Amino acid sequence: MFLCGRYRFALDRPLVMGIINVTPDSFSDGGRHDSAAAAISHGLRLREEGADILDIGGESTRPGARPVSGQEELDRVMPVLEGLLHCGAALSVDTMKPAVMRAALAAGADMVNDVNAFRAEGAVEAVAGGESGLCVMHMQGEPRTMQAAPHYGNVVAEVCAFLGARLAALHSAGVARERLVVDPGFGFGKTLEHNLALFKSLGDLVDMAPVLVGVSRKSMLGLLTGRDVDRRMPASVAAAVLAVQRGAAILRVHDVAETMDAINVWQALGEQQ
Repeated sequence: MFLCGRYRFALDRPLVMGIINVTPDSFSDGGRHDSAAAAISHGLRLREEGADILDIGGESTRPGARPVSGQEELDRVMPVLEGLLHCGAALSVDTMKPAVMRAALAAGADMVNDVNAFRAEGAVEAVAGGESGLCVMHMQGEPRTMQAAPHYGNVVAEVCAFLGARLAALHSAGVARERLVVDPGFGFGKTLEHNLALFKSLGDLVDMAPVLVGVSRKSMLGLLTGRDVDRRMPASVAAAVLAVQRGAAILRVHDVAETMDAINVWQALGEQQ
């Protein structure tokens, strides 16, 4: 079971998390939903398409992205959170900032998705209480510089060790295991070879905690297909199905309807094989 604020997910099927970037500079859809009204409308459409969770982000974490202030992030995220609060999907806030975490949870957010794995000062304390879901992600470096020269001795072992240590820190702070999911952080301080090794080893993470996979439209798919970002939907859907086959519990995607269709067909035609 995944305890996610107002929701209890049995994890007897893959969950789909729809992406809402309330930013001008996200790598795929930056600027498309950077007003509250546009972001809310987009979120409602993703929910209609079947999204179980909506992930609202007010600060781009693409490689080279500039940081934004906490107030700017709050100004972007909070109206969207409030506008979607009763849409029927669990609401996640994608943030590294403890102040944003606290405000979002106080306003009713069900989940916090932190690419920095709750390492910022005060982050663990901001989320330890209550029943919100928490996603712990691996990132080498920081968004501004993470793709400069990523290096690992053994990427799978190092990512597993990092995530295990962060889970232990949250457990020590009183966070129930049922609240936690892990994300290996595809594209966050990793080369294509690192990403491929992690993807093929997703099973190593499944015993640790439910695994969230976010590869939708990312550059690794561009490198594999030669497609620009706005032409990576088929590759993203294929990767989503393969992630589920390897044990992923949550898929963070831009293309909810297409991903839902693919999963439904896989479950009907291929799961028993």
